[in-house]
Amino acid sequence: MKMVPAKVEHEGRWVPTKVGIAEDRFRIEAPVDREIPYRSVVDLEEKKNQIIVAVGGDGETVYQIASVEKVLTVLKKFIITQASAYRLNAFFMSPAIRGGVLIQDARWEKGAIAVMKTGIWFVSQEKQVCIPLDEVASIELTSREIQGKDLDVVKIDHLVENEVVTSFVLCPLTTLQVLYNFLKEATSDTEVSEDLDPMTGQVAMLVYSGMDSSAIENMLKLSHRDLDTIYDKLISTGMAEVLYVRKEVQLTPKGVRYISESLKSPME
Repeated sequence: MKMVPAKVEHEGRWVPTKVGIAEDRFRIEAPVDREIPYRSVVDLEEKKNQIIVAVGGDGETVYQIASVEKVLTVLKKFIITQASAYRLNAFFMSPAIRGGVLIQDARWEKGAIAVMKTGIWFVSQEKQVCIPLDEVASIELTSREIQGKDLDVVKIDHLVENEVVTSFVLCPLTTLQVLYNFLKEATSDTEVSEDLDPMTGQVAMLVYSGMDSSAIENMLKLSHRDLDTIYDKLISTGMAEVLYVRKEVQLTPKGVRYISESLKSPME
């Protein structure tokens, strides 16, 4: 078991320690002092220079580990390929399309896909990609031309920094149908079950196109209050989230006096 330096979150603070990485398990030294088999891991998340590992049937035990990128890359690969998750060997291209434009250097990677509690993981010799389940916009079976042939693939549209990105998965057709059904079930919480009225739907489309609030108000002849009401509908359905709160202000008597003084000519 190779030991590497790391930090672990323990009792509300980050503590220096060492993490041992083996073929079938990893170990966190004191103060945690635990060995964790990869097969007991049910979820894996990453945040900058740390990973969050959930262990147990319901992921009741969580470990937050911070280290250098090389260490985390090795640890993530072992976890993804052995964790308790739906997993299969496949080819993937992620990301393939960004904002409707094909990424020029996108290529098919041979590796594995693992579906965990909070994310879809792709791993190959050179790449590790995670698509959070709550960022998935749509999943569909479609076809794509690959080496001159139309082959069936699973297409996954997801959000990356508020931009729509598309990834593809390729595997044998019988397995592909099973994968599609599993992914649809895993992302069922994001399915749209309600219809929007025409105006709310139009506002959602304009937000999707990148328009800000002022431009939407001008285009649709809406007041600030009317648009806020429509935004509240989108937020309540889970279709939108608050990016920031816009403030409307009016001058106090002190402010009015400052402006009035500023406007006076030097001769007054």
